[in-house]
Amino acid sequence: MTASKLYILDTNVLLHDPKCLFEFKEQDITIPMTVLEELDDIKDRKKTVAQEARFAIRAIDNILSAANSPTQITKGVRIMLPGIDRETPLGKLSIFPDHELGARQGFLPADKNKDNQIINCALHLQATNPHRDIILVTKDINMRLKALGAGLLKVEDYRTDQLISDLDLLPAGHQKIEGNFWDRIEQVDSYRDGDRTYHRVNREMLPHTYPNEYVYDDSKDFAARTISIEDDKVVLLDLGYSHLMQQNCWGITPITLYQAFAMQSLLDPTVDMCLLNGAAGSGKTLIALACALEMVIEQKRFNKIIVTRSTPPVAEDIGFLPGTEEEKMTPWLSSIHDNLEAMHEHDERPQSSVKYAIEKANIQFKSLNFIRGRSIQDAVVIVDEAQNLTPQQLKTIITRCGKGTKMICLGNLAQIDSNYLTALTSGLTYIVERFKGFEGSANVHFEGIFRSRLARYAEEHL
Repeated sequence: MTASKLYILDTNVLLHDPKCLFEFKEQDITIPMTVLEELDDIKDRKKTVAQEARFAIRAIDNILSAANSPTQITKGVRIMLPGIDRETPLGKLSIFPDHELGARQGFLPADKNKDNQIINCALHLQATNPHRDIILVTKDINMRLKALGAGLLKVEDYRTDQLISDLDLLPAGHQKIEGNFWDRIEQVDSYRDGDRTYHRVNREMLPHTYPNEYVYDDSKDFAARTISIEDDKVVLLDLGYSHLMQQNCWGITPITLYQAFAMQSLLDPTVDMCLLNGAAGSGKTLIALACALEMVIEQKRFNKIIVTRSTPPVAEDIGFLPGTEEEKMTPWLSSIHDNLEAMHEHDERPQSSVKYAIEKANIQFKSLNFIRGRSIQDAVVIVDEAQNLTPQQLKTIITRCGKGTKMICLGNLAQIDSNYLTALTSGLTYIVERFKGFEGSANVHFEGIFRSRLARYAEEHL
C-alpha cells in the first residue's frame, strides 16, 4: 500500500537532526540527489555540522543497503527502526535523481542554485503524483516562501524536536510570589542539614515548580531554591535575599537577583550544568567567567576552564587563521577577553592581570570541531553563543563531560545567526526544556541590561 504522504527533505533538516529519517512514521521520504551532493560537500569540511553530515549519510546508507537493485533505491526501501523497535512499520526511503529534470516550463531556473533544484524536484513529484500529498520539509524560511510562490502546495518546517510552541512557555528558572511568602504559609517543616536550612511546604503553594527553580517574593527577604518534589510536599533550600546579593566571585558581586541566582547555581557543587540565557549586556558571560575563575583558582575545585562557541559560518573552517588552535579561536572568543579586562580594569597593570588569570586558571579556547570525541575531566566548560547550536550539537558537547566537570551554557535567543535555526528550534531552547526536571541542572533567565544605557535602549527599541 502506498503512503498517503511523500516528504522531500532539504539538506538543513538532515543536518539539524540526523535521526529525522525515523520521525515520519508510516509516511514515505525521498531525498533529492542535490541534497546528497550538499551533504558530500559538507562532510569533509572543518565545519561544526560536518559530523552531522557524516551521521546523516551513514543513516541513509544503513537503510538503502537493504536494496536489491538501483531501481529499488529510486522506488523506495523500507525504513527499519534500530534496536528492539525494528518491527514498527515505517515508510520507505528513496533517492530522487533530480539532476535529470533539466530545464522545464514552469520550473525555477536551477543553474548553480541548489535550493531551486530541490524545489523543482518537489514540483515535479507534485505534478506526477496527483493523488499523494507532496510536502517539502526545510528549515530555510526563504526557501519555503520560494516554494510556495513557485506553486508547491505544501511546505513545512521540521518541528519534531520543537518542544514548545511559544518562547513565553520556556521555563525562566525562577518564579515570583506576590506579597510575603511566609504570610501565605499555614504549615511548614523546617530543618537544618549542616550549614543549610530547608523548608518542607505543601505543594499547593508551588504547584508548578520543578527541581532547582528559584523562588522569591516581594519582601526582599525570602529567596529559596526548590530541591525536591514529593507527593504533596516541596522541599526548599533557604538562600536568604541578603546573602545572595552579598556573594562575591573574583571581585564581582551581583547587581540583580537573577545574577545572584545564577552565581548561586554556578558555585553549588550539586549542580552539574547551568543554563544562562538573557539579553545582550545582562551579565551572563561576566558572571559565568567570574565564578569559573573563583572555582578554579581560589577554591581549586577544577583544574581548567575550557571555552568554546559556535563560530560564524564564514569562520567555521578556522584553518585559514594563523597560529595554534587557541590563537585561531581568539577572534571568536573576544567576549571572554573583554570581560577579563573589565574585571581587572582597576588593577595597576590590567593586561598583566588578564594574562595571569588566563595562565593560572588554565583557560583553553577550543573549537567545537575538536570537542567531539573527547572526555573532559575536572574542568569548567563554558559554551558561549549556545543559541546558535542545534540540539544534536549541544548533546554532543554535554556528553563529553566526564567526572568532575561543570557545564555552563550561555545564550541569547534573540540573537540567532544560524541559517536554519529559530528561537523555538535552537538547541539552547531544547536543552532548557529537556533538563527542566533534572536535579543536576539549573536554568536562569537574566532580566535587565547593564552594559550601557545605549545598549539597554537599543535592546528595548530596536
